[in-house]
Amino acid sequence: MAQVVRIHETGGPDVLKVEEGNVQQPGSNEVLIQQRAIGVNYIDIYHRTGLYKLLNYPVGLGLEAAGVVEQVGKAVYHLQPGDRVAYCGGPVGAYAEYRTIPARHVIKLPDSISNEQAAAVMLKGLTAHYLMYLTFAVQRGDTVLVHAAAGGVGLIACQIARHLGATVIGTVSSEEKATLAKENGCHHPIIYTEEDLVERVKDITQGRGVDAVYDSVGKTTFMPSLDCLRKFGMMVSFGQSSGPIPPLDVAVLSQKGSLYLTRPTLMTHIEDYDAYTTNAAKLFELIEKKIITIRIGGLYHLDEVKQAHIDLESRKTTGALILQI
Repeated sequence: MAQVVRIHETGGPDVLKVEEGNVQQPGSNEVLIQQRAIGVNYIDIYHRTGLYKLLNYPVGLGLEAAGVVEQVGKAVYHLQPGDRVAYCGGPVGAYAEYRTIPARHVIKLPDSISNEQAAAVMLKGLTAHYLMYLTFAVQRGDTVLVHAAAGGVGLIACQIARHLGATVIGTVSSEEKATLAKENGCHHPIIYTEEDLVERVKDITQGRGVDAVYDSVGKTTFMPSLDCLRKFGMMVSFGQSSGPIPPLDVAVLSQKGSLYLTRPTLMTHIEDYDAYTTNAAKLFELIEKKIITIRIGGLYHLDEVKQAHIDLESRKTTGALILQI
């Protein structure tokens, strides 16, 4: 038996239950992992509240963790017991001491990456990576706007964008977060509680607008973000922490300057295992070369999972939140 976090219904943090569960033996294409560090992400809140639907209850939560391989299935050849590994995506259920998961989601960790770093960077770092390198491929001289610039994805995205030669504008909620964002590659933090977003962006860009907006906030930022874009700019909507985006008349995109709109997801980008491992290796290299640093914003024990969700949902945290075993 081992500890596992499950929900029996959707709702607030109180629906998170720490329970005893059986350790499931791996099938032929699976591995059993003794988990050491688990990432807490906003998508977990979407699952908990029912914004993103899960099929059956009770059900576990979590899509990201790092640990050590305990057992491998008979058809698994790229991993063996004792390997330090990490994963993101796949079926929910990462909030657990032990996890049996399809081996196609699991990659080896280099010695230079700690369990905590891996649990903090797999989902958020690979998201920032595909946003900056693939969705709108940032080029030297571009100007980009990153919402929630002091959050887990935001801090990494700002560092990558600056490394690629972009001018980085970011939204934050406080002076403290503005300082943190600036320390992590954001040239122009905008405190959205005190400043008009569109006016500040137009001022910074001398009326031109930004080449791309990366928006994980959703409802409250979507329409103002369109007004921050230059003609032919790209709106990248990859989350909705403030709520779902209302239905959009696509004619708005032409009226505001022949804009592009995309709604990508990490899960599509990691379906191909070769692409998954290649991009993870590139991400780890950025960390090893200190081009990006990973900020751990909070460490919690597994049985403190409710508090972790409360803290993340309040938007008072910065960086990544980790559950430790």
